[in-house]
Order: sequence, then structure tokens, then C-alpha cells
Amino acid sequence: QEPSNKRVRPLARVTSLANLISPVRNGAVRRFGQTIQVKSRAFQSSNKSPSCAQKSCSKSAAPTPPKRRNSVLWSEMLDVNMKESLSTKEIKRQEAIYEMSRGEQDLIEDLKLARKAYHDPMLKLSIMSEEELTHIFGDLDSYIPLHEDLLASLGEATKPDGTVEQIGPILVKWLPRLHAYKGYCSNQLAAKALLDQKKQDRRVQDFLQRCLESPFSRKLDLWSFLDIPRSRLVKYPLLLKEILRHTPKDHPDIQILEEAISIIQGVLSDINLKKGESECQYYIDKLEYLDEKQKDPRIEGSKALLCHGELKNKNGHKLYVFLFQDILVLTRPVTRNERQAYQVYRQPIPVQELLLEDLQDGDVKMGGSFRGAFGNSDKAKNIFRVRFQDPSPGQSHTLQANDVFHKQQWVNCIRTA
Repeated sequence: QEPSNKRVRPLARVTSLANLISPVRNGAVRRFGQTIQVKSRAFQSSNKSPSCAQKSCSKSAAPTPPKRRNSVLWSEMLDVNMKESLSTKEIKRQEAIYEMSRGEQDLIEDLKLARKAYHDPMLKLSIMSEEELTHIFGDLDSYIPLHEDLLASLGEATKPDGTVEQIGPILVKWLPRLHAYKGYCSNQLAAKALLDQKKQDRRVQDFLQRCLESPFSRKLDLWSFLDIPRSRLVKYPLLLKEILRHTPKDHPDIQILEEAISIIQGVLSDINLKKGESECQYYIDKLEYLDEKQKDPRIEGSKALLCHGELKNKNGHKLYVFLFQDILVLTRPVTRNERQAYQVYRQPIPVQELLLEDLQDGDVKMGGSFRGAFGNSDKAKNIFRVRFQDPSPGQSHTLQANDVFHKQQWVNCIRTA
């Protein structure tokens, strides 16, 4: 199913295109390498509006009802005689093809809307600079012709009775062009961070809130529109499999659709890889070192971020922990010139030198008391310990996850590394 716009905070493997977006909070873990198809329903884009407690929000009356899209099914447009002449399986196949066509049309409309209702007015009103808008929007409108080409091809293949006999060749020819999204998806983390930073500006916040209250937005915030291409990419394998599922075994589309599915999975895998490298470098660039000894070539040389998220140490202090492919780095989140940074805490632990202990609730094997350390509870819950295998560095970190699920994700991820 198409990801909804309800805000959730799922776990994610960080190189999946489907997982991007906001930084993990409350102990959440983001994990690396999961296929885009498996998690396509889990990753939602945030549509949380700016707080209306601030004076900059619009004080108008109740917002206009959101504009709704036409959700008519393909079969509902057929006359009775036509519907009777088609098998149930063929009707479902045509429904799936029609859903793909409608999805392209909706995507094109949203890409144009992002430019017309958000980018251009903010530039004209000097709410953001051209450089900032380019960083946030990327080359978004350049993808409109790409999707218009697919929509045109589907239109040409549609017969007067509304059916499409063969879609496979169209898709096999068109899908490789989606490699064009590599740069856009790789930049999403940095774009989201800049947008969140700019939302602190009253003018930006007020403009975005007024847009949110306007019917054209369908109660979606700006990031939801910027994230629509990613959610569309996630959906292509599902759409193709649905068409294939309703295609008769003797239909000429069978083998070609299987080839098309293979193509889109390869495209998404390449995008995921590029996005993962970009996200990894994004966080490496935000690390700050208090001591030159903390610097390790394994950090700078990392191409993959296996998982990251917020944990608490034994004293109850919040740490932000990164597990790169070859090294574990504990940091303290800090703000520098209104931008998030991560100050490296103690000595990073290479995974080859790392020892992991899965502790039971209230269990203290290596000394020290947890009583009251993690809040009002007498027993510390969801804890594990990481340390150097060689005790000479003298570093050991007992960490607490937000809940048992996040703890298990961390433990599994570290063990895998």
C-alpha cells in the first residue's frame, strides 16, 4: 500500500530509500540494508504542522476543507456490456494498470504544485534565498517530463475501450530512467535538516502554516510534497507485482513484467546504496572531536552506517550512538550556530575490538549501582553494555534503550557487525 501521511516513528535500516526521514529520537534505532520493498509501508513522511501556539500562526477561522482527489475505479467507468465481456481477472489487471497511470498523473500534479505553491512564492517574497530553496527542493521539477513520458506512453497504449493490452515493453524501456533520482534521494537528509532549521524563522513558519490550512495542500505539509517522489519509487515494485499477479500465464506480458520487476529492484538498490553513502558522510561531517586521539581512519573511511539512535548512559545522560561498518562511536548531541552536531564521547570502539554484553533488567555484573540511575525505577530496564575486549583502555559503557524492542535492535545490529 502507498505509505500514508500519518506520523509514525518506525525502525529503519538507514540505507533503505524507504526510511529516510527525520532524525531518530527516544532511543529509536535506524538499521542498514533492509530492502525497500519490505519496509515500504513502514516509512511515513512527517506531516506535523508548525505549532499553532506561536503567534506567527494564522489566526483565521477554521481552515477550508482540503481538496480531495478523484478516487473512481477503472471498472466504474465501464458500461455494463463492456464489463460483462471481461473476466474478473482481466478487470483486476486493468484496475492495476489504471492505478499506475493515475499515480503518475497525481505525482506530476504534486511536483508542479510544489514548485508553484511553495518554491516560487517563497523565492518571490524572499522568505528563503534561492540557494536555500535549491538545497531543499533540489531539481524536483526536472522529473516532471520523465513521468509525463510514461503517462503519454500509457495513453498511447490505451485502446478506445479503455483497456491496455500490453504494458511490459513500456515499463522495461522507461524504468531505467529512474536512476535520475539518485541525487535527489541522496540529498533528502540534508534537505530535511535545512528545512527544519528554517522553520524556526517566523516568516517561514507562518507561510508554511498558511499553506497547510489552504485546500490545495490536502492537509499535507511541505515535506510531504518533497517526499512524494520517494514514496512513489517505493510503490513501483508493488504496482508491477500487482499487475503481474492478475496477468494470465499465457499472456505475452508475463516474462516482460518479471524483467521489469528485476529492473526496478536494481534501480532502487543502486539508489539505496548511493543514499546510504550520502547519509553516512552527512553524519561523519557533523562529528566533533575533543581530542585528536579520538579520530580514527575507520570513521572517515566508512561507507555504511549500520544503525544510529539515542541511548542513555549509566548516569542517565543522553548519548547519540553511531554504529558505522567498522567502528562504534558514542557522541553527545550539541548545537552549533543553530545546527545539530555530535561531540564524540570517549574513545570510539572498533567492532573487531568490541565486546557486547546483553544485560537483564536490574542486572549489574561489573560493579556500580543502577538504582535511580535511569529515572525513578528501582531497576534499570532495557540495558546492554559495550566495551573494549582488552580491558587496558578501561572503557565500558552501560547503555539503556527506550524500550525492549529498541534494545533488541541495537543488540542484533552490533552482533551482526
